[in-house]
Amino acid sequence: MIMPHYVVVQVILKEKLLGTKSGNLSSLEKAINEQASKGYRLHTITTASSGSKGFSGGDRLQATLVFESLA
Repeated sequence: MIMPHYVVVQVILKEKLLGTKSGNLSSLEKAINEQASKGYRLHTITTASSGSKGFSGGDRLQATLVFESLA
């Protein structure tokens, strides 16, 4: 039996100062699509908030994505 191969990717999502929509969800989408093009599928995703980074920073959310090889 062949054991599956895993890849772990971390993406930092920075929330805009005003409003609640993420300013860079496209970076999350890009990370998922990049791994999918290499033959991986998203296995697990977890998130953790790191709080505000000052007046102009907004909140940050760290997403950890685990991808599993389809081969």
